[in-house]
Amino acid sequence: MGLGEKGRVCQVAGGMAGYDVRGVLQYVPLFRGRLFMVMFDGEALPEPAVAEMLLDLKALQDIGVRLVAGLVGGGVEEFADRASEVELKFAPAGGGARGGEGGAAACRPVLDRGQAVLVDCRGVDPLGPEVGEAGRRLEAAKLIVLVNGPGVIRGGRPLHAVPSSSVAAIGGEVEGVEMLRAAAGVCEGGIARVHILDGRRQGVLAEELFSNEGVGTMVHADSYREIRSLREEDIPELLAMIGRSMRRAHLVPRDYEEIVEKGEDFLVMALDDNVVGCVALHAYGEVGEVACLYVKQSHGGLGYGRALVEAAELRARERGLEGGFALTNRAAGFFRDRLGYVLAGPERIPEARRRKLADSCRHSEVLVKRFGG
Repeated sequence: MGLGEKGRVCQVAGGMAGYDVRGVLQYVPLFRGRLFMVMFDGEALPEPAVAEMLLDLKALQDIGVRLVAGLVGGGVEEFADRASEVELKFAPAGGGARGGEGGAAACRPVLDRGQAVLVDCRGVDPLGPEVGEAGRRLEAAKLIVLVNGPGVIRGGRPLHAVPSSSVAAIGGEVEGVEMLRAAAGVCEGGIARVHILDGRRQGVLAEELFSNEGVGTMVHADSYREIRSLREEDIPELLAMIGRSMRRAHLVPRDYEEIVEKGEDFLVMALDDNVVGCVALHAYGEVGEVACLYVKQSHGGLGYGRALVEAAELRARERGLEGGFALTNRAAGFFRDRLGYVLAGPERIPEARRRKLADSCRHSEVLVKRFGG
């Protein structure tokens, strides 16, 4: 990536509250060469939001994203003039988002020249089968729909990452559920990820695409969030995350060698393969210690801590451990109230770990739990 590309992406990221520059830049190689379809009504959305969207599209083009922009409200000529003003390279193509091999064929030479395709999509459902078929033929990685409204909402907040396979079970408590189901249909038709965004919000496109959690709703048919074993290439990010938590909460420091030595004990939570949390399960005979539980501050409150502990407990059961314990100064309520651990005395933990705790001069609380059936 050239300095110009990096500077442009960081400029976009700079407007995102609390952004993680490493998290932003990780998407550059993932996005380069991919095709994104973006559907919107430029005449219905607020002027400031449209202006910001143009800059976001330009940033995507700068890092090598191939773009097909479908204007569902018409106004292609006006939008083309505005695209020229921000130096967004583009060309019109008839029928490109209307399905059929002819429409896809019209797009390909424009895309191959490094230009964005502008398509008049008046009368086209942006989440309908025509768009899905066009995306499949063009091998689109994403369909992004900017709606003139809040999108898909539950409890006043957007749903975030929703597997397409689970959409059918989502009920009437969700506003915009029909859009959600239509997006799942597009995923099943061959586009791995569909994003539904509130197009009235300035900068929504960059905030959605260059952050792990996003600000809208993503329906996905591929792997997005997973808990997996630690890889050696994860360790620098793990140390940075632990270091930030250690400084905030005065937690036990860790170093590279210690993590390498006990690497098989660690699990990480990864979003798009970007590590956002970790936990370790250290075995002491027939019991296990749930330790090193960290979640990035920017990803707090989303249930990741609980998911990580439950994954560690599952690993403990798979290894035949009868029960386990956690030592904590600050998270006793979390382990007790959400995960069923109970307070106990230090005599309940293995002698080797008890000696280590005494040597550390830390006054950690002991919480224990049986892992069996």
